[in-house]
Parts: sequence; structure tokens; C-alpha cells
Amino acid sequence: MFKLAFRAARAAWPEIRLLPLRAAVALGSSGLGQPARPAQLWKAYAIVLPIGLATLWAIPQLTWVMSPSIDAIAVRASSGPIRKGDYVMFLLSHPLAGPRPVNVTKQALCLPGERIAMIEKPSMTPGTWDGWYYCNERLLNISKPVGRNGMKLDHWQPKLGTIPESFIFVGSSHPDGFDSRYYGPVAIERLKRMEKVL
Repeated sequence: MFKLAFRAARAAWPEIRLLPLRAAVALGSSGLGQPARPAQLWKAYAIVLPIGLATLWAIPQLTWVMSPSIDAIAVRASSGPIRKGDYVMFLLSHPLAGPRPVNVTKQALCLPGERIAMIEKPSMTPGTWDGWYYCNERLLNISKPVGRNGMKLDHWQPKLGTIPESFIFVGSSHPDGFDSRYYGPVAIERLKRMEKVL
């Protein structure tokens, strides 16, 4: 064990020996033992500080989308009313999402007052049914009876024939997305309108 540590330290010694030189150059001198060059240091500050400050401001403004079901890598909050096709974010509490609520990003697919219908058809999984969801007679997506982890999924059953006032059916075109097909429309007051950045 001691020999292994000694060999590793011996192999790293050339790099360790150069650390003071690299630090001196980073601080503005042309090399070890050379006088500092403040002009070089100020040029480095002029480049690095604005980039660092812009990054410090920008990172909290963005939300990274970790789901393959949404065609966005990063989104940010956007003002204005939610329209069909807009990205929306909300806090989801569901056993499938885990023990704690998680922020999820979906798209607004069917708005208040629009016709919603679900037609059950036999699934590829024997003895089960898929739910085919339509908004104004346009297919939104198809629910599955079983999730990727083998967990049974219940699909939402529309009762009124239209999306209730103050609610929006959210989802995506991804076949494995977990959305309103399984938990129903989401209250508009819970939704935050987002716009795609990347």
C-alpha cells in the first residue's frame, strides 16, 4: 500500500513542481521569479469577471428539462396567458414521481372549454386497455396500462366531455410521458407559463 502511494506521488511530482509557476503566470507574471504584470491581470479580470457575473445571473433564470418527453433542454418563466402548445411547469405530487413533489414541464394540449374524449381500445398487453385521448377530435396521445417499471397505470376518465374552466390538459407527444392521461387536467393556478431557451 505504501509503495503504491509512493509511486503515485513520484509520478505526480513533475506536475506538483510546476504549480507555483502556473500560479504566478495566472496572477500576471511571465514566469516564476518574474515581476507581476498588472496590465495582464486586469485584462484577465476584464474577460473573466463579466462572463462570471453573466453566468451567475443567467443560471437561476433557466430551468433544465430532464425529461425526454419535452422538446426542450432549457426553459425560462414567461409572462402572459397560457395558450395551446405553450410549455408549462408545475409541482407534481404522485407516487410514480417519487416520495417528494417534483417540478415537471409539459405542454398545454387542451384548454378550458375544449372538447376532450377518451376511447378505450385493447392494449398490446393482453387483458388490458389503452386510452386514446382526443381534444376537439384531434388525437393527443395514448395512455398505457403499465409503466416502464411494470407499475400499473390508471388512465384518467373524462366525465364532462369538455375541459373544465380553470383547468388545462397537459402532456406531450412522447409515448412514455407521464401527464394528464394519468392524473387529469391541472388547475391553471398551479401552472407557470414557460418558454423554450434551448
